[in-house]
Amino acid sequence: MLVVERLGRQDYQAAWNRQVEVLEARIRGEAPDTLIVVEHEPVFTVGRNRNATDNLLAPGEVPIIEVERGGDVTFHGPGQVVAYPIIELTEGNRDLHKHLHNLEEAAILTCAQFGLSATRDDRNTGAWVRERKICSVGIACRKWVTWHGLALNVCTDLSFFHRINPCGLQAQLITSMEAELGEPLDLWVVQEALVSNLAAVLSQS
Repeated sequence: MLVVERLGRQDYQAAWNRQVEVLEARIRGEAPDTLIVVEHEPVFTVGRNRNATDNLLAPGEVPIIEVERGGDVTFHGPGQVVAYPIIELTEGNRDLHKHLHNLEEAAILTCAQFGLSATRDDRNTGAWVRERKICSVGIACRKWVTWHGLALNVCTDLSFFHRINPCGLQAQLITSMEAELGEPLDLWVVQEALVSNLAAVLSQS
């Protein structure tokens, strides 16, 4: 069973604190597999890549937080659907690459529901539309319980990505669903589609 927690719009630290609470409870067997869904206030997060801080170009007033996930620096903010699956990878299914693949698959399926053909990239994680990144993926794992997750750009202000080299890439390679479609989208509708696709994909793993 996958329980969904919708946090609404919340600053990164508060959502991180909630992740840790659920993570520790899941490790102890006191909580079910849980999907936390949130829209963050603007923040730059820095992953475990040793060169990540070099990709902070001009962050300005936006907070910078170092996190446990793999990967480089990225931006979270309004107009993104951020999803954190906190699930136990059971015996015989302890494959982090497969878990990453599943998160990418959910993003690809969600894009398809709105008329966008998204794919994977052989060199980089995430989901891509016309060779531009539309969804970033970065995870951590403790005692075979996953946390962190993915961020799907729906109607995100892409100018924030020009303050960094997002995931070590040029900012021009980042896009959003609205930018690709050329029309507005309801963030809540996209969020619910992503939740449904994550639940379906993760239930098969």
